[in-house]
Amino acid sequence: MDYKFNKDSKIFVAGHRGLVGSAVLSLLRERGYHNLVYLGKEELDLRNQHDVDNFFKKEKPEFVFIAAAKVGGILANKTYKAEFIYDNLSISLNLINSAYRVGVKKLINLGSSCIFPAEAPQPLKEEYLLTGKPEPTNEPYAIAKIASLKLCQFYNEQYGTDFLTLMPPNLYGINDKFNLETAHFIPAIVRKFAIGKALLENDFNFIKKDLEMNPIGFGWDDKVDLNNNDAIESLLEKLGITRTYIKLWGSGKPRREFLAVEDLADAMLHFMENISFKDSGELINTGYGKDYTIFEIAQLLKEIAEFKGEVLFDNSFPDGVYQKLLDTSKAEKLGWKPKIKFEDGLQRLYLSFINKLETE
Repeated sequence: MDYKFNKDSKIFVAGHRGLVGSAVLSLLRERGYHNLVYLGKEELDLRNQHDVDNFFKKEKPEFVFIAAAKVGGILANKTYKAEFIYDNLSISLNLINSAYRVGVKKLINLGSSCIFPAEAPQPLKEEYLLTGKPEPTNEPYAIAKIASLKLCQFYNEQYGTDFLTLMPPNLYGINDKFNLETAHFIPAIVRKFAIGKALLENDFNFIKKDLEMNPIGFGWDDKVDLNNNDAIESLLEKLGITRTYIKLWGSGKPRREFLAVEDLADAMLHFMENISFKDSGELINTGYGKDYTIFEIAQLLKEIAEFKGEVLFDNSFPDGVYQKLLDTSKAEKLGWKPKIKFEDGLQRLYLSFINKLETE
């Protein structure tokens, strides 16, 4: 690389309040990077090309991490298709083009394992991208993310930029969103088991505090009578949370690979600091290297939560693609491997969720 990423470099973290962006910002500060630029949605709408372009011209960042995106689980992707493709396309197009226009030295973009073809062989190698159709349940998001990584590739080829895309698997972390309508799988079931455990113990104070702090979704938030325990329990049963069982969506059979967001932040800094696309190609899988069935993950969290009931599954909800396991051999050859054991990461996430409610 003919430039140096150092502690004085001016660095822009797009999406600094989100799951990934907050982890990147925290790690940058921890490692002594201090010339950091970041703005919230109310200050800079990344979907607005004019505003993004003016921001880049004013701040002139040298290095950019793109951690901004509209994300959600299967139901959110299915319900808000137009927003998922429009918002994610707009964010990527604006950030990548403006970065090129002001001469950003290097940019780290994020894809996702969910954008690989649904029928691709396992584990997923980087070269399998675009060899088939994506899974229909997240097609709008996948198309937007594919466009972003191709934009990076073509800018590199045409203009000599150094824009690199990392492909993580499903992510989890303490700054995730726990809205049951739009949450990803792990935060959704962490919350379900925490509430289920509280029901077993008749701890309605914990449940009421949870319902006050975390949106439910499904249009039910304004209909919850927090003064009526029977009404609360009836509502929770509709969400698949009871004293005797927790009900989850799908069959429980699909396999999923998960990566702690702190590990992804570590990967983003590693490749920003050490690797040019000329050495690696524009696309690098950054995964955990092992997957679990949804049922196995639910059992792990059931044990962590010490929930004594059953785990049931509702087959009327779609499973999505059966397996999404990344081949991470390229990342390992380039000097990066995850550090956080999956079981340890789950326990830390569960305890942080409990402690936040108990200390508020």
